[in-house]
Amino acid sequence: MTSRININRPAPQSYSPQPYASAAPPPMSTNGGVRSSGSFDASSESPLEKVRVWASWAEDQIDILSQPLRPYLPSIGRFLIVVTFLEDALRIVSQWGDQLWYLQKHRSFPWGISHFFLFINVVTMLAASGAIIAKRYSEIAVGALMGVVIIQGFGYGLIFDLNFFLRNLSVVGGLIMVFSDAISSSKRNFAGLPSLTENDRRKYFQLVGRVLLIFLFIGFMIQGQWSFARVLVSIFGLIACGMIAVGFKAKWSAAFLVILLSVFNVVINNWWSVHSHHPQRDFLKYDFFQTLSIVGGLLLLVNMGPGGLSVDEKKKIY
Repeated sequence: MTSRININRPAPQSYSPQPYASAAPPPMSTNGGVRSSGSFDASSESPLEKVRVWASWAEDQIDILSQPLRPYLPSIGRFLIVVTFLEDALRIVSQWGDQLWYLQKHRSFPWGISHFFLFINVVTMLAASGAIIAKRYSEIAVGALMGVVIIQGFGYGLIFDLNFFLRNLSVVGGLIMVFSDAISSSKRNFAGLPSLTENDRRKYFQLVGRVLLIFLFIGFMIQGQWSFARVLVSIFGLIACGMIAVGFKAKWSAAFLVILLSVFNVVINNWWSVHSHHPQRDFLKYDFFQTLSIVGGLLLLVNMGPGGLSVDEKKKIY
C-alpha cells in the first residue's frame, strides 16, 4: 500500500494424478445428446441441457484435479491473503527514512506522530498476519488488518484513488472470507436481542466476501490500454465475476479467476524484471502482492463454496 506514492527524496513440489483425472468428457451420441443410462432420453436434450451436462463434467474434473491440494487450500489461501501486508511491513522497515520524509513533507505529519504511525502499522500487520496464518484469534486479526487498510488510505492520501479503492475492497473481501471461515461455534447472545446461528452469520459474511472479491477485476477493466486480448479477457472475467456474485457455479468460476489472475499477475506485474531504482518497480510490486491476496480469497471461496445465499445452494434445496 505504501508503494502507491513516490516517497523517494529529491536527488542531492511431486504428485501423480489419479488415472481418471484426465477422463474424457461425457460421450456424445450421433444426434449430439449425451449417452446415458439415466432416466432421461438423450435425443430429447435441449442445448441448455447439454451445456449443463458439460458444465457439471468440467466441475467434476476440477474437483478431481484439485483433490491433492484440497487439504492445503485453506492454509495457502490464508497465507496469500496476508502476503500483501507482510510485504508492506517489510517495505516500511526497509524504507523507514523515506517513509518519514514523505509523511512529514507531503502529509504534514508532526515529528513523532509520523514515527508512531509507521510503528503501529508495522506491528499490527506483522502480528495480525501471523495470527491469521496460525489460525489464532482470526476475528481480531481480520479487524486489525481492515483498520490498517482504512488508516493507510487516509494517512497516505489514497482513499479517493479509484484503483486503490477497488483493489482494497477486494482485499477486504478476502479478509471477510477468512472471518467467515473462522467464525467459532460459540454464541455471544445478548438479552432481549435476536441472535444469529453460526451458519446464519457465516452465509452472510460469505455473500459479502465473494461480492467484494470481484472488484479487483472491475478495476482491471477500467484502467490501461484496450486491445483485442484485453477485451476478450474482460468479457470472460466479467462473466465469471457475475457468476461468483450470484453464487452460480461459484467454485468453477473462482477457479477460473484464480488461473486468469495468476497468469495476468506474472505477465503484467513482473516487478522483478524492472531495474531496482526505477520508480515503476514499487507500483508493480504493490499490484503483484495485492493480486496474490485476492487470489488467496478466491482459493478460500473454492474451498468453502459460496455459502447459503447463493444459486448453487438453492438448487440443492429445490
